[in-house]
Amino acid sequence: MTTQQIKILQEKKVLVTGGAGFIGSNLCEALLDNNIQVICLDNFSTGKRINIEPFLGNINFNLIEGDIRNLADCHKACSGVDFVLHQAALGSVPRSINDPITTNDVNVSGFLNMLVAARDANVKRFVYAASSSTYGDHEALPKVEAIIGKPLSPYAITKYVNELYADIFKNTYNFDTIGLRYFNVFGKRQDPNGAYAAVIPKFVQQFISHESPVINGDGSYSRDFTYIDNVVQMNINAITTNNEKALNNVYNVAYGERTTLLELATLLKTYLSEFDNSIKNIEIKHRNNRIGDIPHSLASIDKAKQLLDYNPKYNINNGLKEAVNWYWKNLK
Repeated sequence: MTTQQIKILQEKKVLVTGGAGFIGSNLCEALLDNNIQVICLDNFSTGKRINIEPFLGNINFNLIEGDIRNLADCHKACSGVDFVLHQAALGSVPRSINDPITTNDVNVSGFLNMLVAARDANVKRFVYAASSSTYGDHEALPKVEAIIGKPLSPYAITKYVNELYADIFKNTYNFDTIGLRYFNVFGKRQDPNGAYAAVIPKFVQQFISHESPVINGDGSYSRDFTYIDNVVQMNINAITTNNEKALNNVYNVAYGERTTLLELATLLKTYLSEFDNSIKNIEIKHRNNRIGDIPHSLASIDKAKQLLDYNPKYNINNGLKEAVNWYWKNLK
């Protein structure tokens, strides 16, 4: 965080919804490290108390246990707040296919509750987690913000609806928002457990346990994997920018390079072998592709660079090294 950004946020209150989650807890940490006042709203359905335990004794940290599906909780959390970083959501394409109703309740109704509460509290700016899934069946690479396809899952539909609501709130209520389309974020505190665990922590845990990771398909599907510190940078840039042209837009949050799933698994095996040499001999297995998965994803980050001064520091290699070091210490 730059000196200017710290100056802008001093004596301000930042609400992080989903603050006990993977991305949310990293945002809380970055803000608290710079003595910024943070309010965390979480219902702990997917967030973990262990993620925020280090913050509980911090005078600048206030935890509100509540649910974005409850408008009263949203109003309570937004009271006196200057900026909102809205990360609360039910992620995962497979989860949304198995339970589209709950995904819609959280990601659409909950999102609308937060917009209303933030508007009513005169919040200065509302920055929200959008998703690369919005690009749907649009095949051209790299993905450019202005061109999307047809959604391929209930989750993708909910995240696109978020963007539509944000646009309506600007046009109807003159309420400023910025949407951040995350591309396959990874890093410390990302949960390796559960049916809907992200691929990187899941593979890491399997390698550490001397189990074979299983790739959906032949491993040729590719993603623009994005280290968490890049995402934190983008969120901070979004709430502190004084560029009026940057407001009420959506932006890709990525590194701008793609890696196949087979390349990813191979890199993880290599980096983990530095801690345990036997990992290099673990076989990588394959199974059928998942329904709703997009074959390839690659972001153009030109718009973010131009309007929000985005300058990602971590590519797949140095990001994975940081993540592997953290997981080795915390998963063993």
